[in-house]
Amino acid sequence: MSTKKLASPSLDLPVCAVLLAGGRGTRFWPRSRASTPKQLLNIVGRETMLCQTVERLRSLVPHRAIWVVTNRDQARSVRRELPAVPRSHILAEPVGRNTAAAIGLAAIHLAREHGDALMVVLPSDAWVREVERYRRLVRAALELARRPGNLVVLGIPPTRPETGYGYVERGRSAGRAQGIAAFAVRRFTEKPALRQARNYLASGRFFWNAGMFIWRVSTLLENLERFLPATHLALTEIAQSIGSRRYDSHLRQIYPHLENISVDYAIMEPATRMAPPPRVFVIPARIGWSDIGSWAAVYELMAERAGANVSAGPSFALDSTGNYFYSPQKLTAAIGVDDLVLVETDDALLVCARDRSQDVGKIVKWLERTRRKELV
Repeated sequence: MSTKKLASPSLDLPVCAVLLAGGRGTRFWPRSRASTPKQLLNIVGRETMLCQTVERLRSLVPHRAIWVVTNRDQARSVRRELPAVPRSHILAEPVGRNTAAAIGLAAIHLAREHGDALMVVLPSDAWVREVERYRRLVRAALELARRPGNLVVLGIPPTRPETGYGYVERGRSAGRAQGIAAFAVRRFTEKPALRQARNYLASGRFFWNAGMFIWRVSTLLENLERFLPATHLALTEIAQSIGSRRYDSHLRQIYPHLENISVDYAIMEPATRMAPPPRVFVIPARIGWSDIGSWAAVYELMAERAGANVSAGPSFALDSTGNYFYSPQKLTAAIGVDDLVLVETDDALLVCARDRSQDVGKIVKWLERTRRKELV
């Protein structure tokens, strides 16, 4: 598959979305399980996180142009959750090989179907409060990404010195797209130490990298060929069997050997170090974003005021503050307890301090070690 044949200056390109939906979300145990991960749960709101992600794309991308990369355990549930998305657009990885491989897999399918297209790559399990502004920013990013070679990321202005996210540092102004400011990217940085994160916050030049990317299919494949030639070659081989009976066996045989690396490290970081002119751009995105990475984050989104108790079912609290209760069917009664998380399912009950909810994933690791597969 020659990427040179794909790229052209045409402005008449279809817009497609690629949703990454292969994660497990172990910090949301006991609700999240191998077959029902975070993105397939209604963590915040009535709809699942995946359906909310699709709904945000309304007016930007039709259902027939949405693609989802997931895994074999979750593919059936994803199809059931998104009946309007063509079945052939639900791509199941035989094994997880990180985001560079997952996005590359989607790209070769898009190239086969469209030749070239604009590609909006998104996580499927994030929260966005300001949906209309989000849509405006995606439209601006699409305009910027139409130029062959341009790579665009939406950067979240940080609200705290977060050490759990990667950061993007902006450089000089790159003008405006549809009236929205854009900047050349100076560099991508890894998860920082607390002191460094505080410096990033104070500088005003850094954004959280939320994994929201926009580019042309041809641009992505050209960069894969430049920076991950072995993976590009393997994907090219897989592409030759798309639509044939050989595809599934080809995928199972080749895909596990792809490099296990994120698209940030594989493409975005080295692309910022290339000789000018700049090809990597960031659009600041103040959209009320949260990756909802723990039960504590759910509490923070849902609490109407500091210290309020939040319950997903009937509850009574006496002399208790700052608690999150999830027990939809049973009455939760609490006396004299503060800042707890309680989550009940049919077969498990989680109780933890709210500020320890990041450690819930350790329970899943313990369950795996002790071979309690029925609870994983």
